[in-house]
Amino acid sequence: MEPKRVSLFAGHYGSGKTNIAVNYAFLLKKMGKEVTVADLDIVNPYFRTKDSEKELSEAGIPLISSAFANSNVDLPALPQELYSLVERQDRYAVLDIGGDDRGALALGRYVPFILEENNYEMFFVVNFYRPLTTTAEEAMEVMHEIEDACKMRFTAIINNSNIGNDTTARDVLATFEETEKLSRLSGLPVRMTTVTAQVAEDMKDVENILPMVLQEKYFDINI
Repeated sequence: MEPKRVSLFAGHYGSGKTNIAVNYAFLLKKMGKEVTVADLDIVNPYFRTKDSEKELSEAGIPLISSAFANSNVDLPALPQELYSLVERQDRYAVLDIGGDDRGALALGRYVPFILEENNYEMFFVVNFYRPLTTTAEEAMEVMHEIEDACKMRFTAIINNSNIGNDTTARDVLATFEETEKLSRLSGLPVRMTTVTAQVAEDMKDVENILPMVLQEKYFDINI
């Protein structure tokens, strides 16, 4: 499937959306797409796309992030370059949206441009091993909160269920039933399942698996 020009990744805090956004940008680059990553996460200053700035730069992927990223300042200050990213249509854009409905509010000012172009995919990233999204019903509640905050609707689901460094293929497969239930409740397709490269080796027969390279901080907070 040809990727949409704008790809947005959102989910509850700890869902792992930032790692997925970074890895998806690398995937687009490998496909020959010119892509820019934008960090709209004003909720979590600890775990940011900026942590991968060096790797993104080496791959030729520009990063747009708040001047307050990786600092102790928690302000909803977003750079002006973000407007050009959603207005221009000559590059692919990967947007990392802040966790839960508070973070989604930051997206609001860019929504009219994204909807007008209508060439986007908005992924709901779910980790069923996180406290507030242990069931499809709980995940649906979070999904609706984010949609109401940013005034956009999700278009697909990404299953990023894991228990950190101890995750096995069995742990991931155990969440497939709940993921399918979320798909039925929401009416959205499950676009992919994201795992580490090591776990992916044990899931070669499973479709739509995206092996990921993880940021160093990933296991520090046991996502």
